Amino acid sequence: MIAVDTNVLVYAHRREMDAHEKAYECLSALCAGQQAWGIPTACISEFMATVTHRRMIGTASTVAQAIQQVNAWLAAPSARILHDGEQHWRILSELAVTAKLQGGQFHDARVAAICIENGVNTLYSTDRDFSRFKTLTTFNPLV
Repeated sequence: MIAVDTNVLVYAHRREMDAHEKAYECLSALCAGQQAWGIPTACISEFMATVTHRRMIGTASTVAQAIQQVNAWLAAPSARILHDGEQHWRILSELAVTAKLQGGQFHDARVAAICIENGVNTLYSTDRDFSRFKTLTTFNPLV
């Protein structure tokens, strides 16, 4: 299974961003494909907060536009919402100790824990910080 991080979602949604075309193609291919893929709940919340923020480059998306975008991605038959489950705390705490996390690093750890718990093989992200989690493979689909 593939998971998609917030940054790829934002680039795919916002046309004025330099990486828009590649991110849009990536999400379109996932939506049209047969392979299971998903968006962690933490990334959905972060996407909503980012694209509706008034300091967004250009004009911020409305809440309705952002919801419509997420709904469109999740309408793909191969798409899933990835939730944290009963193993979340165990996985998160192991990641925290192994990667020696502190402060703001816990958001990425939460995303990584959701991915690991849901059997994600690869997280599509432009964020190099995920490399600290050795049990999760990351791939930047925009390069």
